[in-house]
Amino acid sequence: MEWSIQEIARKAGTTSRTLRHYGDLGLLAPSRLGSNGYRYYDQDALVRLQRILLLRELGLSLPAIKGVLEGQRDTAVALRAHLRLLEQEQARIGRQIASVRTTLHKTQEGRELMAEEVFDGFDHTAHEREVTERWGREAYEEGDRWWRSLGEAGKKAFLGEHEVIARDWGRARETGAEAGGERAQEIARRHCAWLSSSSGEPSRSYVIGLGEMYVADPRFGKNYDRYGDGTAAFVRDALTIYAERRLSD
Repeated sequence: MEWSIQEIARKAGTTSRTLRHYGDLGLLAPSRLGSNGYRYYDQDALVRLQRILLLRELGLSLPAIKGVLEGQRDTAVALRAHLRLLEQEQARIGRQIASVRTTLHKTQEGRELMAEEVFDGFDHTAHEREVTERWGREAYEEGDRWWRSLGEAGKKAFLGEHEVIARDWGRARETGAEAGGERAQEIARRHCAWLSSSSGEPSRSYVIGLGEMYVADPRFGKNYDRYGDGTAAFVRDALTIYAERRLSD
């Protein structure tokens, strides 16, 4: 059995452009090329793509992923690491659900709220190791100092601004806006301005990498795809275009 590049892109929550990029890098070759030049993928290719997406979710760069795949590392090891990651995320979400439920009940009953209960499961330091591995210890410490300096009102305003941006992304995609069009590029400008509030204007490579992470990592992608399937990929494409046009390294 085999699937076309469009089918695989849709099922994997990515784009044909990304799959072609993986092919150009030697990460994911198509099983065959049709007479029309279309790329087709068999089951072995699907397993390889699953590993690529898994390793991207674990924070590896594309060159590092290529090295892992060429080295024929044990797939079971990667899957066990992926399972641990999902279990940690499941536990964190469970704490958030319990926290919101407690807040709801106490608010309805007019009881006093405890800060520890309200914010259980929302601690951004849970991703300290991941941020440090991706962008360096200095980047984590700078972001941590900034976040703690906001205060509760500042944190709420920062998250609320992102919520508005994410909703606008969803509406733009739903109404057929082009990633490189004026509407999407204006949202991309606002998105980058939102990012800059924590550490100054982001670099081109940072924004492009962040866009890729929105698609590769479901923990981030769900913030956009809840406004419609494919929104995270739309955000990635629009941010990439904006970064290439407007930002520098």
